[in-house]
Amino acid sequence: MHEYAKFTEDMIKTHTILVPDMLPVHFKLLIAIFEAEGYKMELLQNDSRAVVDEGLKNVHNDACYPALLVIGQFMDALNSGKYDPDKTALLITQTGGGCRASNYIHLLRKAVDKKYPQVPVVSLNFSGLEKDSAFRITPGNFIKLLYAVLYGDLLMTCYNKCRAYEVNKGESKKMLDKWQNRLGNIFRKKSRMYLKTKRVYTDILNDFASIKLSGEKKIRVGIVGEIYVKYSPLANNHLEDFLISEGCEPVVPSLLEFVMYCAAGTFNDAEIYDNKNKMSRIYKLGYKLIYSKQKELIKIMKEQGSFEPLHDFEYLRKLADKYINQGVVMGEGWLIPAEMAALAKSGVDNIICTQPFGCLPNHIVAKGMSRAIKQDNPNANIVAIDYDPGATRVNQENRIKLMLANARLR
Repeated sequence: MHEYAKFTEDMIKTHTILVPDMLPVHFKLLIAIFEAEGYKMELLQNDSRAVVDEGLKNVHNDACYPALLVIGQFMDALNSGKYDPDKTALLITQTGGGCRASNYIHLLRKAVDKKYPQVPVVSLNFSGLEKDSAFRITPGNFIKLLYAVLYGDLLMTCYNKCRAYEVNKGESKKMLDKWQNRLGNIFRKKSRMYLKTKRVYTDILNDFASIKLSGEKKIRVGIVGEIYVKYSPLANNHLEDFLISEGCEPVVPSLLEFVMYCAAGTFNDAEIYDNKNKMSRIYKLGYKLIYSKQKELIKIMKEQGSFEPLHDFEYLRKLADKYINQGVVMGEGWLIPAEMAALAKSGVDNIICTQPFGCLPNHIVAKGMSRAIKQDNPNANIVAIDYDPGATRVNQENRIKLMLANARLR
């Protein structure tokens, strides 16, 4: 078996780890946590057509679009000359499930090995994969990462709301940058201030609430779908920016929902298949911890009152049961119809489902459940937008404009 480059202890001091641009708000906080442990990281932001072309060169065209983009972004960065291959590593996330998020690390290693065999690929996962890597997540880091996801979700929610209505253009972005820097410094200094959530959450909410907003009534558009394309501006052609330019308010479900979906899937499967074991019990305890933190954030958002609280995850699970079994966990599984139903019931009738090429489970659970959700929510205006190397931005935006035209007629 061919041996690929491994990330070793000495590389922690010498190597820069490149991170794909999947979650621009959240990943800056996650990077700060690892920088406090001595790692050097950089969030990639190259998003030209060269990224897609590099992906097509290095990945079989039957592979899913997110795999093509992540690998293309890494290869484009390495080819740019900006990074020394002898002192560079790449980071990719793995969920431990049966889709892209677990399996295309091997495609990336194969692509990198052809031209840069000395560049190691690092796995960020919570499933015990890649045990021989010097890149590790300690229990303490796991807790910090959980708080980073919570803070990232709050920042993303407040930012999307404010920038859709801000009177002074750019004010919301300045506030986002301010809080990303402040929270990043808290994590880098290993300060325990991040644990004082009530104070920090309230300060964030009050700061964003101080931004002057217009009283204009705008169309609210929810964004659901495959996790990478849902969040990554590179993958969805800056969908949130486009919706803002069209006079809409983008509403994006929280990342924590996907985290909890993954945790719930483990103990759900144990119950469905009568295979309860030590790991399923551990995941259930972890789920209860995460859920308690989500409830705390929701409570504070309700008390502060300026922004619509995140969806309670147990509420999502109950909604899912109406349409699909929670045993459907390939890809984003039952989470997609649950998020669509939750958005529709909260008044976000217009929903874009991002459909990446090659993600069959996403197409099945999203398109397959759309009719049932529309039957329960007659005002729901759901459109599936395909994202792939051959889909033009103009066609995607024209389909969205048609959906918005229908929304305005209503």
